[in-house]
Amino acid sequence: MTFRKTIAALAALLITFGANAKEKTETIHVIPYPQSVEMQKGAFKARGAQFNCDPAVDVASQTAIRAFAIQLSKISGKTSSFATPIGIEKSARAGSVKGFAFYKDASLPEGGYTITVGKRSVIVSAAGRDGFLYAIQTLKQLLPVEIYGRKAASDKVSWKIPAVKIQDAPRFGYRGAHLDCCRHFFSVAEVKKYLDVMAIFKLNRFHWHLTEDQGWRIELKRYPELTEIGAFRNGTMVGKDWESDDGVRYGGYYTQEQIKDIVAYADALGITVIPEVDLPGHMVAALATYPELGCGTGPYEVRRKWGVADQVLNVGKEETMVFLENVVSEVADLFPSEYFHIGGDECPKTEWKNNPDCQAKIRELGLKDDERGTAEQHLQNYVTYRMQTFLETKGKKIIGWDEILEGKLEPGATVMSWRGAKGGIAAANAGFDVIMTPNSHCYLDYYQAKDKKSEPLAIGGYLPVEKVYSLEPTDEISEENKHHVLGAQVNLWTEYIASPQHLEYMLLPRLLALSEVAWCQPEIKDFDRFKTTVISHEFPILDLLGYSYCLEIEK
Repeated sequence: MTFRKTIAALAALLITFGANAKEKTETIHVIPYPQSVEMQKGAFKARGAQFNCDPAVDVASQTAIRAFAIQLSKISGKTSSFATPIGIEKSARAGSVKGFAFYKDASLPEGGYTITVGKRSVIVSAAGRDGFLYAIQTLKQLLPVEIYGRKAASDKVSWKIPAVKIQDAPRFGYRGAHLDCCRHFFSVAEVKKYLDVMAIFKLNRFHWHLTEDQGWRIELKRYPELTEIGAFRNGTMVGKDWESDDGVRYGGYYTQEQIKDIVAYADALGITVIPEVDLPGHMVAALATYPELGCGTGPYEVRRKWGVADQVLNVGKEETMVFLENVVSEVADLFPSEYFHIGGDECPKTEWKNNPDCQAKIRELGLKDDERGTAEQHLQNYVTYRMQTFLETKGKKIIGWDEILEGKLEPGATVMSWRGAKGGIAAANAGFDVIMTPNSHCYLDYYQAKDKKSEPLAIGGYLPVEKVYSLEPTDEISEENKHHVLGAQVNLWTEYIASPQHLEYMLLPRLLALSEVAWCQPEIKDFDRFKTTVISHEFPILDLLGYSYCLEIEK
């Protein structure tokens, strides 16, 4: 399959956009597009420009600014020195600074920044590190695409930034991308490359799916057998032939040192990693390791097929609940995030209906069928609440898929709405925080073209870039409850995605569409502008960085 065309082919495809571009007011090619853009006359010559940084700027921000100066020096072929002179803020305001000047402005919102580009200087202000990181990403997109390269650019490149005034801040605090490393395993380097492209487009939450029926991917010191046994399956179904099995042992996992490395790498990019331990369903890999935690319907083995397994944890036994508390405790210690995702989706209740331990627990808790759900659904609420209250002792808040709304959800939980937007709407209007990731708009394992024969294998469905772009996270939520929408996220499940190239192809450029959904105010969004920028500017950047991507947006 062909994942990428050449730059020359892209240039030919852009001819149709040329005439339209000339008719429009001059603007900038930045994704996500800033909230306020005011074009000025002239341009700033960036090659060799001095970098000045107010000492009031925190050390982490200075590190990011210095890295930008080093990259500009390397690629442009002329050194940009870095200094932190006293009084830079006063000088910047007086307009006497030459070169780049970065200073702290506590009055700006979290993640917000301003950029003023003139002929003599580029003045950047932000309240903190995230704002400076986002400002740097914007500046890099304002520069020639060669800034993203790994070696010195041609002398013919014009290192100019157009004169412009930008005021910008994210609409939502949660701008996420999810990755399933359980159905198929991706290396540390591949995960970092995923994080890199998230950072370019100002996404700040990486939802990492680490446990599944088909593989347990995180090392736990207390339960080493979870990776010795649970991280490997003895075969995988071939394509969509449910009766097939390639018989090839497959698996892998991340050591705790690798986890810490990825968390630190993400943090330097302004990204928080949110781990997911999916429970009480999707636990066959754990049951294959510890069959005594099941409902007695073994034998258990790490699942070779996709789909939903009927085998679930026996939550009627206290032994199982202690196991879960021990697991989430050790995982939580590896991730500084305030959130911990406990899954909660697709948990069949048949085994619980027929299991004496679970039925005894239902009687003990006084759970009954009622208008809110069955006794077994309330039993899952008990599991959710146990995890919620336990994780609170670790300083964590829980996120769960929208199934956790079934029965009675306790205050303080955050709902991730995936089965359309209905669950998120109900949750927000009931006073729960919500992250919108409806499969109608955000499931990147769906096909990107109507002609599926021309596409790599996908789970099904049809989700073009423009459909992702059309998502409005607060639709049908009452005005007084819209503040409960924390943001939006795309999900990338990997049943049919086994290679990094395929993964990137499914991710890009749909990830860029989500970046504007989560960053831009609705009135700023413009699909024609977005499309032109993706083709003319972002695809060349992705080429330089070695990403694969889909070209359906051109059609």
